[in-house]
Amino acid sequence: MNNKNDNWRIKWFSAPLMKLFRKVTPTMSRTEQEALEAGSVWWDGELFSGKPQWNKLLSLPAPRLSKEEKAFMDGPVNTLCNMLDDWQITQEDKDLPKDVWQYIKDNGFFSMIIPKHYGGKDFSAYAHSQVVMKISTRSISTAVTIMVPNSLGPGKLLLEYGTEEQKDYYLPRLAKGQEVPCFALTNPHAGSDAGAIPDFGIVCKDKFEGKKDVLGIRLNWDKRYITLGPVATLLGLAFKLYDPDHLIGDEEELGITCALIPTDTKGVEIGNRHFPLNMVFMNGPNYGKDVFIPMDWIIGGEKQAGQGWRMLMECLSDGRAISLPALSTGAGKLASLSVGAYSRVRQQFKMPIGKFEGVEEALARIGGLTYVMDASRSLTLAALDNGEKPSVISAVVKYHLTESMRKVVNDAMDILGGAGICLGPKNIIGRAYQAIPISITVEGANILTRSMIIFGQGAIRSHPYIYKELESLSEHDENEALEQFDRALFGHMQFFFTNTVRCFFNGVTNAWFIRAPSRAPRKVKRYYKQATRMSAAFALVTDISLMILGGSLKRREKISARLGDILSHLYLLSSVLKHYQDQGEYESDLPFVHWACQYNLQRIQTAFNGFLHNFPNRPIAMILRWMIFPWGRLYAPPNDKLGHEISTLLINPSEMRNRLTEGVFIPENENEAVTQLENAFRKVVDAAHLEKKIRPFQKTFKPEYAGYEAMLKAAHAEGIIDKDEESILQMANEARTKVIAVDDFTFELKRK
Repeated sequence: MNNKNDNWRIKWFSAPLMKLFRKVTPTMSRTEQEALEAGSVWWDGELFSGKPQWNKLLSLPAPRLSKEEKAFMDGPVNTLCNMLDDWQITQEDKDLPKDVWQYIKDNGFFSMIIPKHYGGKDFSAYAHSQVVMKISTRSISTAVTIMVPNSLGPGKLLLEYGTEEQKDYYLPRLAKGQEVPCFALTNPHAGSDAGAIPDFGIVCKDKFEGKKDVLGIRLNWDKRYITLGPVATLLGLAFKLYDPDHLIGDEEELGITCALIPTDTKGVEIGNRHFPLNMVFMNGPNYGKDVFIPMDWIIGGEKQAGQGWRMLMECLSDGRAISLPALSTGAGKLASLSVGAYSRVRQQFKMPIGKFEGVEEALARIGGLTYVMDASRSLTLAALDNGEKPSVISAVVKYHLTESMRKVVNDAMDILGGAGICLGPKNIIGRAYQAIPISITVEGANILTRSMIIFGQGAIRSHPYIYKELESLSEHDENEALEQFDRALFGHMQFFFTNTVRCFFNGVTNAWFIRAPSRAPRKVKRYYKQATRMSAAFALVTDISLMILGGSLKRREKISARLGDILSHLYLLSSVLKHYQDQGEYESDLPFVHWACQYNLQRIQTAFNGFLHNFPNRPIAMILRWMIFPWGRLYAPPNDKLGHEISTLLINPSEMRNRLTEGVFIPENENEAVTQLENAFRKVVDAAHLEKKIRPFQKTFKPEYAGYEAMLKAAHAEGIIDKDEESILQMANEARTKVIAVDDFTFELKRK
């Protein structure tokens, strides 16, 4: 179109609305723009659509380890785990042993993301996650040490943006462990608001390595919370770059820039260590005062000056989508395995504590949430391995998996009681409990992630039309801008009308007429239907919120957080359905699937209720409530029967228990706490029928203070059990006694 007058719709409708849009749309900062453009839109786009295409999700290949990756898991990973003594690391040495550091470097644990032609492993995202998860069940401090070089840091940034010279020099050195990397972003005055870091560099000329008038940057910075900082040889640094003398361009303020700086560079000061809640991975501050570096130390060279924020946003998904979910899922799996076993071994009132309904309730949450965590972790990794960079989804799994870890570990501590609060080599969950706030805080604090990022970024980035409308406003050609805006606007209007009708119809019919995918098993089809129904409702309230609240929605963090909760639990629900298919659709998995689906649907309903109860326009809120839930609330939390089925599976040997806890490291040393517990678990289960056999005799045996061993001898003498049965019961009791014991120390808290 050459003239906007050629189209009456644009002239009389779209053009005036576009002017209004420009007036009411809040100005977007450069950092906000770059954050929105980062990554790709994936299943989050389907959930915003109101009619997700389930076959698209179900056709995604399940993540699998290659032969090489499996060999690494069975070889070096197991060897490393057997080398680790977490109590020695965290309580006594406050560091990894030297031989462990060397083994990590020599065997490529720092090179999982580096391509093979640079000497790296070039592992899939799934393998990367499996490695971190397994090691985390043995030593969280070691897992974090390995996480950092394989997440956001010099290696990742070099791969995506480095010059060929930088890659050729640094990547082989990083792969071999000759360089230990860290990445310094957080400043004392800019934590969550990382775009406001006061650390700065000035483009100038100075003497460098004997050469005069070298074009470079004079840097000043103050960083803290830098993992691996105290031992790093290569510092990745984020700072704001200024060019007051216009030595490299017309702009004075170039923006956030990332550079690589050897830590032995003059002026670089590596500070002391932080002490993050007894997790003794290396972490600490560093500083720089008038540090001069040449321009080619910028990652990507001079052409990437000012592009640092975009780099960080593009690469942030690894920490959010791989490392932290792996650590969280590892904690869930370890709790499911160990606390499930402990609940069977530990007895009170002459019965396993796992059979008490109060404990059953906590065990059900442990197992159910672990299933959700593993499902969403696996689905996200499958997306990454198929070329997606889902920035919104990475925020979802970071927030919800670390929060689920908090719930699971807290429940585990409640069940363990004194055995959970007394630290020592026998305490399996204590360090995971201490690590919870660390996971919650890093890679974007959870409060910020929930209240600002998930929906705030998702509504614009993942919505089918909003981003297109905003893009049209920045188009320089006015005619082209009007055409783009007109297409997006009328597409949006049709989308809104369709979802309004769909939402009301689905509500009135309770999703009866929604078609589930043909390949969905009959017993879970209703969950696909209800997920589609809630997706349509979510799409509708998203549009209503943006129309009524406009730019003020950005400041209404509680409203945004609840909308983010709906999106998040829709994704978690999708993950569970996909995971059930990928795992083989076993009948024994159904209690976990039902629990997880019902839990997420109920959480979606709770978020909707909170949104509608607090929406400022009360008439609209009442209409929306009537449209979404015309028959009232219908999603109940998982019932007691489901909880009983899950807890029963956790306190008994089963294939489902094995699938749920796959990836937990079981040490070869029989004196290790987890190994002893699993050994006791098997012996107690094997002796269960004999426990029932002697129970009537136990009630009549006198005196009780004679002890369990004397009672067994008496039962044998009475002919109630034979010699072999007496031996089985005796071994089970000895194993039980050993694992319920807690550590004690000398008065100075030294190991005996």
